[in-house]
Amino acid sequence: MKYTRLTKEQFEELHQEFINFLATQSITAEEWADIKANKPEVAEEELDVFSDLVWEGVLSKVVYLEHISPQQMHLFHLKDKEMQLIAIKLKIDTVDLTTSEGFQWFRENLLSDDVEFLTANKAYSEDKALDKFKLIQQGGVITKGELYKYFEKLVLKE
Repeated sequence: MKYTRLTKEQFEELHQEFINFLATQSITAEEWADIKANKPEVAEEELDVFSDLVWEGVLSKVVYLEHISPQQMHLFHLKDKEMQLIAIKLKIDTVDLTTSEGFQWFRENLLSDDVEFLTANKAYSEDKALDKFKLIQQGGVITKGELYKYFEKLVLKE
């Protein structure tokens, strides 16, 4: 298995897609029930293969990721050839970006000396999807990129 298995809740959400996946392998509902009951290792493999297929589809569409912690914000733009990062670091520890009060302070003090902006570009490894997946595993959240685009205008001069 390349990624992680989907959760029970995710499988429930993708119930119809999983049925279609089994159908592409000519596995009927009765056969699936038999496999689960009598060949649990085969059932596990099917769940893993389906999970990887779902992850591949999701990761191929991810363009922006955010990871916000109390003192830092990492905003990623996942381009075709490389990842671009805008990192924001608070130099004070009395503000927590994960709270609405902390984020409000940040918005009001964006240009103060207590806020540091960094940028970086990084090429993907041989496996771009796995690079994206690792960022998600480390706490990155898939977004539409509003924060990235906002700060891109402020800090990136292209």
